[in-house]
Amino acid sequence: MGKSKKAGSNSRGKGKKLKKAARLRRQLEQLMERAKSEYCEVRNSDIHGTGVYASKPIPSGKRIIEYIGEKIDKEESEKRATTQMEHAEKTGDAAVYIFTLNKKWDLDGNVPWNTARLLNHSCAPNCEAWIEENQIFLYALREIDTGEELTFDYGFDIENYEDHPCLCGNDECVGYIVSRDNWPELKERLAEKEKAEGTGAVAS
Repeated sequence: MGKSKKAGSNSRGKGKKLKKAARLRRQLEQLMERAKSEYCEVRNSDIHGTGVYASKPIPSGKRIIEYIGEKIDKEESEKRATTQMEHAEKTGDAAVYIFTLNKKWDLDGNVPWNTARLLNHSCAPNCEAWIEENQIFLYALREIDTGEELTFDYGFDIENYEDHPCLCGNDECVGYIVSRDNWPELKERLAEKEKAEGTGAVAS
């Protein structure tokens, strides 16, 4: 009787594990489905590494794709951002895929099924990220032609701007991945730096 009872207990335990694994698999499948879009495809980028391109004409204002990831608190977000930055410095890979959701939560998009994480930054982007009920979506800022690379403003702050050179190549490019709101301060800092370097060259 004792052996029979033990076998039944093990069976129930395995059943719970199988149900949990099946539930997690369904959740993953749902996330992977949400990360797909008929409007874009992934291929090598002219800006940096791998990028996302329009697979068909996209109207202005169209929701293109969802930015998928893991919801994490601010403390965990800070830890992961540091880790991702250290990895990026060693490998040259893209740096941080973490989006701010609200005052309490962030979204870490550093998961392989998140196609939207591959969108590159541009100083003249054709897409914009919007937060809707704790979900992040990329929308077209204007009409986008088939084959055009999709980009958005990463919105980085100005601190440590030298660690994030911009390669978008646009006529409006300010040379660094900094949010447009910080452009005036960036230009002031660059002017001061150029002036200091010029003074140093004359003094030497």
